[in-house]
Amino acid sequence: MNLWPPFLGAGITVEKISKDFRHAKVRLKNGYLNRNILGVHFGGSLFAMTDPFFMMMVSQNLGKGYIVWDQAAHIEFLKPGKGSVHAVFEINQEQIDAIINAAESGDKVLKDFVVEVKDKTEDVVARITKTLYIRKKLKKS
Repeated sequence: MNLWPPFLGAGITVEKISKDFRHAKVRLKNGYLNRNILGVHFGGSLFAMTDPFFMMMVSQNLGKGYIVWDQAAHIEFLKPGKGSVHAVFEINQEQIDAIINAAESGDKVLKDFVVEVKDKTEDVVARITKTLYIRKKLKKS
């Protein structure tokens, strides 16, 4: 993923994705190409560093029997992002089980996941809420 053009161009580095796709850590360095006119992180770069992870993690944990898409996103800018910032993504078995149970009927499920982007002192720079659309694939008769 570190060679994916949107990440490469924005200075985003995926530091870790666990083998079970339940944990990921991403870092964004403040560089010339990803800062705004005030010299702090460009909001689009802060959002981009968080964009694909919950969808990818949930999709990998549910398997091919489910459709998983990003439905919506919301970002709150809480503090100027200076220097290197990071985000840690986590999902657990209880969340996966709840999704499986809610999607059993084949109806769509909308599930929110929240990640915080933090600076080197662990102050929250931005809070991103991603809403995933999840639906169990129905077997064709």
